[in-house]
Amino acid sequence: MIPIIGALLGTLAESGLTLLSSAIQAKGKEVVENTLGVKIPDNPTPADVEKLRQLQYDHEERLLELGIEKAKLEQAELTALLAAQANQENNISERWKADMSSDSWLSKNIRPMALIAIFMAYFLFTAMSAFGYNAQESYVNLLGSWGQIVFLAYFGGRTVEKIMEMKK
Repeated sequence: MIPIIGALLGTLAESGLTLLSSAIQAKGKEVVENTLGVKIPDNPTPADVEKLRQLQYDHEERLLELGIEKAKLEQAELTALLAAQANQENNISERWKADMSSDSWLSKNIRPMALIAIFMAYFLFTAMSAFGYNAQESYVNLLGSWGQIVFLAYFGGRTVEKIMEMKK
């Protein structure tokens, strides 16, 4: 069923029937058919496309409403995603502030120590490779991925912290 709808949406988009395509994406083919009171063929012929073009023209306002509903749903999803991401970054910043205010030397230095340890291991594997010792590629890739994560979290997180402090 999904490939048929995909092919239909592609045909509609190629034919300039973007309102109809958007409404079908937003509400589904059956809902659009029931709303407009017509049957939309799964694989429209050129004659069908002309009929659909007239249908789009006749029902332009209702199709726009369906498309606007889709845009509102997408906007709500994006807003929720951005709020969740901001909350996550705020939680990380709060944890790091708690670490920095702690009396423990380890909690204040664990992030830079982890970054140094990962880079040292990565460079060790690089040196081993330079001297002809074969380090397993999976370990090198794993350390590289960890290095990226820790590097981005540490320096990216510090940047976010600094920007938040400037805003306050």
